[in-house]
Amino acid sequence: MTSPTVTARPRVEGDLPGCVAMARAVHDLDGYPVYLPDDLESFLAEDDALGAWVAERGNEIVGHVALHRRSSPEIMALAKEATGLPDEDLAVVARLMVAPSARRAGVGRVLLDTAASQALALGRQPVLDVAVSLRDAVLLYEAAGWARAGPVTVQLPRLALEELVFVGPAPG
Repeated sequence: MTSPTVTARPRVEGDLPGCVAMARAVHDLDGYPVYLPDDLESFLAEDDALGAWVAERGNEIVGHVALHRRSSPEIMALAKEATGLPDEDLAVVARLMVAPSARRAGVGRVLLDTAASQALALGRQPVLDVAVSLRDAVLLYEAAGWARAGPVTVQLPRLALEELVFVGPAPG
């Protein structure tokens, strides 16, 4: 028996309850997001997003990713230094998560490639940040050919988060 193909499509409003449930499951397993906001729906559907997608396998949502205009000042400063580009020429891959039941099936790579392709289509270079502790995610980005720009400490409410910043493919 073959497993259903994983596809990515733009996220719609009706996907948010399933995405919130998946985010809670991912947090319980991986500790991501590290700082769990009270309003997970707003965390997933930020106003400044350039786009957001879900991964589906059959009729089940098994992943999520968004593309944002910006991230924290520390992350943006390192991304600008690494790329030589201003904020408006960068796009931040964010909120990338894969349901625990769909791990190691290429879902993360499909979502990463979808967001990076959209950034490039907008003429922006994709960048992302990841907590140092999320080793599987770091391995995904490295395997996908993203370049490590370096470490950064991000100050969140109640904690300092050690992260790595990665730079994706350049436009053109």
